[in-house]
Amino acid sequence: MSELLNAVKAPDNPNVPDLSIGDTVSVFLRIREGNNERVQEFKGTVIGQHDSATTPTFTVRRIASNGIGVERTFLTNSPRIEKVTVHRHAHVRRAKLYYLRDRTGKRARLKQKFTK
Repeated sequence: MSELLNAVKAPDNPNVPDLSIGDTVSVFLRIREGNNERVQEFKGTVIGQHDSATTPTFTVRRIASNGIGVERTFLTNSPRIEKVTVHRHAHVRRAKLYYLRDRTGKRARLKQKFTK
């Protein structure tokens, strides 16, 4: 059975580092518009991860204009991801940060984790 899963699994993308919940990241994604291809940045907080054998994903949430929250789920092994940069780590006590959907402003902030 594992041979079958390995045949379907996409190769790992070396441009995606190990992420944890609560990280503030920038995901640089290649977007195709007609014949042109460009790189688009999506900056936000990682609110969830889904680790499976064939399609691991992570969800990033950001606040767009007028205070509207936007979430986007990315495939970890996708070749469309140019790179992922981690800006800061946060101290969290949950596996999923879905409670941030109901919060805005200062209430939506996470405490920064300081590394030694």
